[in-house]
Amino acid sequence: MKPEACVPSSGAANGAEAEFGAAAERRGIDEVNFTFEGHNDARRRGIRVLTHEELEHGDVSLAYVSRLMHRKYKDTPLFKKVLQSIWHQVNNGQEVYVVGKILEDRTVKGGTGWGAEFAKLCNKPLYVFDQERDTWCHWTGEDWEPDAGPVITHPHFAGTGTRFLQANGRAAIEALFERSFG
Repeated sequence: MKPEACVPSSGAANGAEAEFGAAAERRGIDEVNFTFEGHNDARRRGIRVLTHEELEHGDVSLAYVSRLMHRKYKDTPLFKKVLQSIWHQVNNGQEVYVVGKILEDRTVKGGTGWGAEFAKLCNKPLYVFDQERDTWCHWTGEDWEPDAGPVITHPHFAGTGTRFLQANGRAAIEALFERSFG
């Protein structure tokens, strides 16, 4: 696939999202970073500030997300906007790449987990680099399976993940782009 045909979606936050954007920029790939007023963006390139109405398109019940994710989320305006912006990232990607941690209940840790669960609900190809296990996994529709090295195959993909990016997570993003675009 030609890099110039691709447009990754992300959220411009510190950590994995910023690294997905930096990897795209190093290869001359455009990027779209969905954000909202008042968000602390780590990247300025490709910023797409979502309006109130656009954020509402990605609105989801926190009670539903809490049940789905087997944890309790704080009902704050900021957190709701983060979840809404993640909805836009995943909705605009034909496949989804996440850096974080897969938990025992097969969800992904943190707010990032909502992006992974939404990708599952939409039946989108989903890959997670688990920093603790130091490996990529892909979702089969029923469970996680190790993946030796995914390759980006769709021109519109989403890249998201933890704010607490470790060296192996950074290297995994770089290797993903290298395998995909050379």
